[in-house]
Amino acid sequence: MKITTLEQLQKVANKKQKYRDTFDKKIDICVGSTCLAMGSKNLKIELDKALADNRKCLVKGVGCSGLCSRGALISIKSKDNEIVYQKVKQEDLKDIVKSIEKNEIIDKLILDTNIEFFTKQKKIVLENAGIINPESINDYIINNGYKALFDTLTNFTPQEVITQIKISELRGRGGGGYPVGLKWDTVSKVESSQKYVICNGDEGDPGAFMDRAIMETDPHKIIEGMAIAGYAVGANIGYIYIRAEYPLALKMLQKAIEDANKLGIIGNKIVETDFNFHLEIRIGGGAYVCGETTAIVTSIEGNRGHPRQKPPHLSDHGLYGEPTVLNNVETLANIAPIIINGGEWYSSIGTENSKGTKVISLSGQINNTGILEVEMGTTLRDLVFKIGGGTIDGKKFKALQTGGASGGCISEEFLDLPIEYEALKKIGSIMGSGGFIVMDESSSMVDIAKFYMEFCKSESCGKCVPCRVGTTQMYNLLDKFTKKEATKNDLDMLIQLCDVVGNTSLCGLGQSAPNTVLSTMKYFEQEYTQGLRDD
Repeated sequence: MKITTLEQLQKVANKKQKYRDTFDKKIDICVGSTCLAMGSKNLKIELDKALADNRKCLVKGVGCSGLCSRGALISIKSKDNEIVYQKVKQEDLKDIVKSIEKNEIIDKLILDTNIEFFTKQKKIVLENAGIINPESINDYIINNGYKALFDTLTNFTPQEVITQIKISELRGRGGGGYPVGLKWDTVSKVESSQKYVICNGDEGDPGAFMDRAIMETDPHKIIEGMAIAGYAVGANIGYIYIRAEYPLALKMLQKAIEDANKLGIIGNKIVETDFNFHLEIRIGGGAYVCGETTAIVTSIEGNRGHPRQKPPHLSDHGLYGEPTVLNNVETLANIAPIIINGGEWYSSIGTENSKGTKVISLSGQINNTGILEVEMGTTLRDLVFKIGGGTIDGKKFKALQTGGASGGCISEEFLDLPIEYEALKKIGSIMGSGGFIVMDESSSMVDIAKFYMEFCKSESCGKCVPCRVGTTQMYNLLDKFTKKEATKNDLDMLIQLCDVVGNTSLCGLGQSAPNTVLSTMKYFEQEYTQGLRDD
């Protein structure tokens, strides 16, 4: 069956909803990567078997609901309430099945969903997280899925779409923060018979797993965002570039593309218009440098993922030399909600220069680890101590690392700053893609800097000398500080190398590699002086 109208789309949703309404209880089991690692796949299989004869219960797998540190998670929904069980193990299943059949509650497994991890979030990108089955296109359609695309193709001109994105003031969520509407507008004005849309799913920062969670949890939202982008700029081919280390995300996207093609939601003459949009996946080998825009393009073309000199920019000379729009996963997942609710709605959320929300992966020495989405402007202190639940065992907070290998380490004195692009940049860090790692008093900041520099030097593509040689030399110097073998000259040399590597490297990898070193030297200087030789 090919869906060609919004009415047909709604009929699919209504039919699926009527089926779900026949069940008194819905048991949702998280089948995201973290819960799968904690045995949720077997839990679902066993629950399916145990409740097979209970026609009043519907068991399904859902994407990650966010609180990874409490998995495996099982939600039991009835008409009156919802109960969420945490840290569920195989030996708990017998009691859970009995409690479902007898309408009882197992107090020892209850997760309080009124904790600030949940109540302080504002979900736009993650609105379907923990609710829909990521392998079911019908589940996505029930929750307004593809409504934005159908509305776009029937009611908007390409320029009107771009206008809404401009009004929203959405900025790229991959780290650069470039205005999305401006990028799309630039590509739309370039005359060419062939244009492309690329989704950057090559998430490589240590401690960053936002894009992975989005791809695993809501793959159709990415497809919908790419199709709208293609219509807006005049592109009929899209590529999702994803690293091979994300097998579950890859599986979900492949299934989503297949199902969308079957229903005619992507392909030729979508919604009986002249708009065609074909989507393919390209798998990367896990090189961190392929997160850089020109390196992705080079890799998709079948070459080694080396960055290119800019200009020319992708808007003029991108994939196969043609105009190309490249946005990351989270950016594209914002598009459908903006089209449905309007650009002004989105721009009313957040701060003056950073609109909307930010998806964050929170990890490290903190109680509540996982994926969350907060309004721009939320303070770092609220993120750590309210949403994150504070440090483990009440140890003293020491630093917050933001922006992955390209970011910096923030000391406690800056925790009252808002989460936004400019505020973090002013103190020597960056938003990055949204990986936030908490460190307590047991952490050595020189060791942290050394770890990130080891990552940068191993991930350097080697094309330019400042990055290839400079990161290695910085790592060697940091190693001397950790062994208390450094001299004052080494300290001066480290500062000089940071300046040279940051200002002369070809791409963002080398340009941002010194950030962690510079921020730790600035805010934790005494730890470097402690690494000097006693003589």
